[in-house]
Amino acid sequence: MAAPAAASEFALAFSILKTCPVTKARTSILTLPHAVVKTPVFMPVGTQGTLKGLLPEQLEELNCNMMLSNTYHLGMRPGQEIIEKAGGLHKFMNWKNGLLTDSGGFQMVSLVKLSKVTEDGVNFVSPYDEKEILLTPEKSIDIQNSIGADIIMQLDDVVSSTISGPRVEEAMHRTYRWLDRCIKQHAKPQSQNLFPIVQGGLDPELRRQCVAG
Repeated sequence: MAAPAAASEFALAFSILKTCPVTKARTSILTLPHAVVKTPVFMPVGTQGTLKGLLPEQLEELNCNMMLSNTYHLGMRPGQEIIEKAGGLHKFMNWKNGLLTDSGGFQMVSLVKLSKVTEDGVNFVSPYDEKEILLTPEKSIDIQNSIGADIIMQLDDVVSSTISGPRVEEAMHRTYRWLDRCIKQHAKPQSQNLFPIVQGGLDPELRRQCVAG
C-alpha cells in the first residue's frame, strides 16, 4: 500500500505488530516517505532502476511497494547527474512506492578482482570502460541523496562470509569509522533514512562489538 508518511521530522516510523515468543520473529510496519510497508516484505531487486520483465504498474498490481536499487551501478549508468536532473530515481523510473538503495559496498565482493579497499574508500576498475573510480563514504551518500531513496545504506567494508581472522575485524572497525563519515555527509535526513550496517562476519563477538560501536 503506497501512502506518504505522516508529517514528521524523521524519514521513518517503525512499529511492531506481533512478536513470536519462541523465535522472536516479528511482524511490523515501516512508514516511509513514499510507502507504508508491512514486514516481512518481499523486496525485488531493480539493480539499475528497473525490474527486468515487469513495469512499475505491474509491480503495484502484485502489491509490491518496496524495491532495492544499486548505488554503484546507478552512479555509473545512467549517472548521478542524469538522475538528479530527473528529480530523483522515483521520477526517473515512474515509481511511486518505497525505494532502498545499497551503498555500493557489496561490489567489493562481487567485483573483488576489480577493487581495492583503503581507508579513503574503495578503488574500482569500471567493468564498463575500465576507468578507475574511487567510491568513498561521502561519494556513496552524495549519489544516494541524488537518487532520493526512502532508505539509504552506509558504505561498509564488505568481506565474504567465508573469510575469518584479522581481515574481518579490520572490516568491522573500518565500517563504523565510515559510518561517522556517512552521517556527516548525509544532506537529507528529513526525507531519507540512513541505515548503518553490522559487520563482523560469522563471529558473534565481533558483531556485538560492531553494534556497540
